[in-house]
Amino acid sequence: MLKRKIIRELTKWKKEATNKALLIKGARQVGKTTIVRQFAKENYKNFIEINFEQMPLAKQAFDGNLDARSILINLSVMGYGPLEPGKTLIFFDEIQSCPNARTAIKFLVEDGQYDYIESGSLLGINYKDVSSYPVGFEHELCMYPLDFEEFLWACNIGEEVIEMLRNCYTNLCPVPDFLHQQIMERYRQYLIVGGMPEVVATYLSNEDFNKTITNQKDILTGYRNDISKYAGKDKLLVKSIFDAIPGQLSKQDKRFVLASIEKNASLRKYGAPTQWIVDAGMAYYSFNVGAFELPFPSHENLRLYKLFFVDSGLMCAMMLNNIQAKVLTGDIFVNEGAIAENYVAGELVKHGISLNYYDRKSKHELDFVFPEGNKISIIEVKSGKDYKKHPSLDMAQSMFADKIYRRIVMSGNNVEREDGTLYLPFYMSMFIR
Repeated sequence: MLKRKIIRELTKWKKEATNKALLIKGARQVGKTTIVRQFAKENYKNFIEINFEQMPLAKQAFDGNLDARSILINLSVMGYGPLEPGKTLIFFDEIQSCPNARTAIKFLVEDGQYDYIESGSLLGINYKDVSSYPVGFEHELCMYPLDFEEFLWACNIGEEVIEMLRNCYTNLCPVPDFLHQQIMERYRQYLIVGGMPEVVATYLSNEDFNKTITNQKDILTGYRNDISKYAGKDKLLVKSIFDAIPGQLSKQDKRFVLASIEKNASLRKYGAPTQWIVDAGMAYYSFNVGAFELPFPSHENLRLYKLFFVDSGLMCAMMLNNIQAKVLTGDIFVNEGAIAENYVAGELVKHGISLNYYDRKSKHELDFVFPEGNKISIIEVKSGKDYKKHPSLDMAQSMFADKIYRRIVMSGNNVEREDGTLYLPFYMSMFIR
């Protein structure tokens, strides 16, 4: 069983007894069902799991009156139980397939006899079918693939090692060379394996990496099947955007350009299909901000954006054959920059940081900007050997010095501080909050 940080949030939810259902959102295959089952086993006498995609007849329990008594009687008649007040967790999985169940959560929570967790891979897609949201009766959590620290746990890297790395990050001192090389090797493994729990487990239990790649391609097939099944009339457009993400990130500027998919493509035509992919958790937006000012949402240009893939390992599986071997050996240049930037984006999202990039009239682009200490911190991602050449960062310092909290360059090199710029190894993104 893989150790996941989100289990702390589930435990906190139960202890605080907030009289709210827990809603867990996230892309397919990130481990939502597994973590709920583990949590239930450790905290409840009884556990009732209803997957509305696998057991569509269960939807009938919500076809009539939506008061708690009627629903619970219907579920009991269907054989779901035992129902012991105060000792039972009821788990509605793939709840987007039963909008009435989402509406009924308010009444079930108000009844107060049982705890409820909802989950779904496409919760952002079927929102139009929910007649009334249970506002004030849900506590929402987002679940993602394993972050790099969780990957280290899976690789049996001890807490004392991670604490040593954390101290080097906090005190801005170099990591001992042997340890740095070992963790960089794990970082390169993470780039090609990614954080999908089933993929990680396959990788750690099999010496044949082909099985890992097969597992990744199965997940990608599942994503494409979801698009075909749920994206309706936009499915062809959604698929074209989905398949274009790795190539768009491999460009020098990494901005998603619709015209590269279709000549004269418009945001009016492709905006909703792109949002579909983001709502399904398959990708993350990084919007351009044209002003170096907080708050960023006030300065976002929603027509200019990058799309980062949900998982670096899955992105590698979508790219050219044998790219995994090149990433492991470091024998790669342009594509490694794309994968490395996608990795950093994923770490930031998992740690609660919204993604934005800055450029001024398409010049001097800064890869990531985010609020920190009431100022703005900058991250530049450098995959090559010239990581100390960063004209965009220098420009920002010359123009906005009083607004900058930290200037960070992430590369494959050790911790260093020079002329006010902080150089960090890629793996230290796990400490940025």
